[in-house]
Amino acid sequence: MRLLITFTAVLAVVSAQTASNRFPDDFMFGAATSAYQIEGAWNEDGKGESIQDNFFHNHPLFILEQNGDVACDSYHKYKEDVQMLKALNADVYRFSISWPRVLPNGDLDVINQAGIDYYNNLINELLANGIQPLVTMYHWDLPQALQYIGGWPNELLADYFVEYARILFENFGDRVKWWITFNEPHQFVEGYSVPWGAPGQRAPGIGDYLATHTVIKAHARVWHLYDEQYRATQNGSVGITLNMDWPEPETNSTEDAEAAERARQFVMGMFGHPIYSKDGDYPAVVRQQVDANSKAEGRPRSRLPTFTQEEIEYIRGTADFFGMNNYNVTFVTPGLRGHNPSKKRDTAVITSAPESLSWGLRKQLNWVATQYPGYPIIITENGHLNLGGRNDTDRIEYYTEYLGAVLEAIYTDGVPVIGYTAWSLMDNVEWNRGFTVTFGLYEVDTSSPNRTRTPKESAGFMAEVFRTKQLPNQYKQ
Repeated sequence: MRLLITFTAVLAVVSAQTASNRFPDDFMFGAATSAYQIEGAWNEDGKGESIQDNFFHNHPLFILEQNGDVACDSYHKYKEDVQMLKALNADVYRFSISWPRVLPNGDLDVINQAGIDYYNNLINELLANGIQPLVTMYHWDLPQALQYIGGWPNELLADYFVEYARILFENFGDRVKWWITFNEPHQFVEGYSVPWGAPGQRAPGIGDYLATHTVIKAHARVWHLYDEQYRATQNGSVGITLNMDWPEPETNSTEDAEAAERARQFVMGMFGHPIYSKDGDYPAVVRQQVDANSKAEGRPRSRLPTFTQEEIEYIRGTADFFGMNNYNVTFVTPGLRGHNPSKKRDTAVITSAPESLSWGLRKQLNWVATQYPGYPIIITENGHLNLGGRNDTDRIEYYTEYLGAVLEAIYTDGVPVIGYTAWSLMDNVEWNRGFTVTFGLYEVDTSSPNRTRTPKESAGFMAEVFRTKQLPNQYKQ
């Protein structure tokens, strides 16, 4: 049975609160990272090559300054990371497990005990310090061995992912109670449509849709695996994290409103609708757009694969919570852009540059709660990008505004938000941008062989928010 948070329960929590700037007592606060972006040790202790390793080694022009070979060296400094979390008064730590560190070839022919030991040590260290692990199974670092057989467009990848998940449940599930299957599939399937992201396969409007289809099936199978074989003894929850920068209509015209909703369905709905909606399957507007465009192109089939009715029913409802990432707002109007064919062209919208507007997070939370009622929501990423520096008052202002929007969503709108993990615990490899931009609450000195961590002003601010479960009174909404 999936975990349900009813609006009645939310209202009961609301009535118990004495101040609108205070979060519920059981609200989970923490910080987030991912394996490739912080661990380093890319080829140590039996770890296999990932598509990120392969891509940035072979296409160095696609990354600025430093790749993830050393990153923050968290493979060796995980105890220091946990102390940073403890200083933040974090309830949870969202981190990812590197598939090729556990299964170097992506399959069960080689199980790397050193990798399993590393994550066991990290999990145990967290628990010893009163911090719950919130574990992402896949944060973009597919074993390169599986890319050689086609990667995510190959539906056999779902079989490999299920066996990988089984290894994680068997080794860590006695202590891990929160699991995320995939982080931001909308983003990582782009690696099968564009040249600048791993694995850099240029099949727009085809490869990314095939990958989407496999990922949704893989997620559903892992949820069923947990539900049928591990839930009774491990008593945890399994979800997925979907991302979107809130698409807002550029004007109040009907056309712009329709374009904005179409953008939402092509970004978040494409994955959310099959898993969380009462009907299942891809959103109708996505199905109609891609089918019509495929037909107009003279193709004998749609570029977007079709689920059978049996698959629709199998996938529908395969989540215990909704993981959501949001950073910004984009303004949307109808129009054609992008390669023909491509997902961007199928979406048929033109979007502005992203802007940091906190009301977009509130609107997105309400949209998710309306589209997919009954699921508790964990905000698994939200944070502010700048060019570095410890005096990050801009980041404090960002978090204040966005956390205020979360409070409004909870108390004014009745949205069942149960947790928030800030991106990011520390400055890290921001993919193609390397360390040239930063999101961290802690600064990382990449010129030092020790990768010295130093708290920024935002770390002190968030530590107080996490400790008191409230925003300071002067920021009261």
